[in-house]
Amino acid sequence: MEDDLPAGAEEETQPTLEITTSRQFPSWLREQGVGLAFTTYQAGKLFMIGVRDDDRISAFERTFQRCMGLWADEDAMMLSTISQIWRFTNTLPPGKDYKGYHQLYVPRLSHTTGDLDIHDVAVDAGGRIVFANTRFSCLATVDPDNNFRPIWRPPFISRLAAEDRCHLNGIAMQAGWPKYVTAVSQSDVAEGWRDHRADGGVVVDVESNETVLDGLSMPHSPRLYRGRLWLLNSGTGELGFADIERGRFEPVAFCPGYARGLAFVDRFAVLSLSKPRRESSLVGLRLGEKLRSHDVEPRCGLMVVDLDSGDAVHWLKMEGVIQELYDVVVLPGATRPAVLGLKADEIHRVVSSGPDAPLRLEPMSTGETLH
Repeated sequence: MEDDLPAGAEEETQPTLEITTSRQFPSWLREQGVGLAFTTYQAGKLFMIGVRDDDRISAFERTFQRCMGLWADEDAMMLSTISQIWRFTNTLPPGKDYKGYHQLYVPRLSHTTGDLDIHDVAVDAGGRIVFANTRFSCLATVDPDNNFRPIWRPPFISRLAAEDRCHLNGIAMQAGWPKYVTAVSQSDVAEGWRDHRADGGVVVDVESNETVLDGLSMPHSPRLYRGRLWLLNSGTGELGFADIERGRFEPVAFCPGYARGLAFVDRFAVLSLSKPRRESSLVGLRLGEKLRSHDVEPRCGLMVVDLDSGDAVHWLKMEGVIQELYDVVVLPGATRPAVLGLKADEIHRVVSSGPDAPLRLEPMSTGETLH
């Protein structure tokens, strides 16, 4: 692991972890002008990836319990954890740095949701947080007086219950609004999706309530990009897109691991891979036999795919204590990002203010007394 982990991080002793990359991965990040963030709920870590001034990879991590879903734009980032959704804002203006880092994402706002097993997180056109409430099989938003407010559920879910009936996990946004979701099955009983991992997966149109694609295997991370609905058919180890008119999934690239997170920059897809928790977790999934046919062991890390050719052109590999990743996002304009944690003393000392808001005193009318 790089020596970017600062003094005062949450854990003084770090378990064994090695991060390696393809030779041109740092150059690719610099050419694209982006950083990356990804989560591992297995270890409860949020990682920030960028490039150092000497063109070596920069890896920075913080601890957030069961962190999963991510969303990001030019200035902010959202993160779902075991019982909260956090909003982070980059505090550093252009040209400034903090201990050598060029972007510092500081936690600014938190919504307490309870344990909803939140997967994908997004922000709609009105600035409202939308998330896949996997435990209750619905799309939901935050609520000032409750843990969540349901805004949509699939037509095959008869009622809201904390039963993870269909494993609804992914959201594709279109023009700022939820358009498609992925679910592992159309089951309407507690954890019924576990019986349909091989071919029960679906894509559902949120507007029409129609199932537009079925027969998928553990689908995740639907994303609308360049006029296509992309998704990960995780149980078969494939990145591809949905041909909705024909009701078919069109594979583009094989993923040597269990793929879940998906993000895009330019003509490239960035996806996160995991090793299976145990060999038995691949039973009944084509991913296991495809790994054997390719004579490859499952990997944990990131893979960059050229969408025009389907080739895996760059990669980041993790070996050691971390074996599972969930989501990944592109951080536009981030060259060497870091994130402020909640346990280190820095959270008390790093303070910024917004622009001045002058106090305006209106003159009092004649005879009015100020108490």
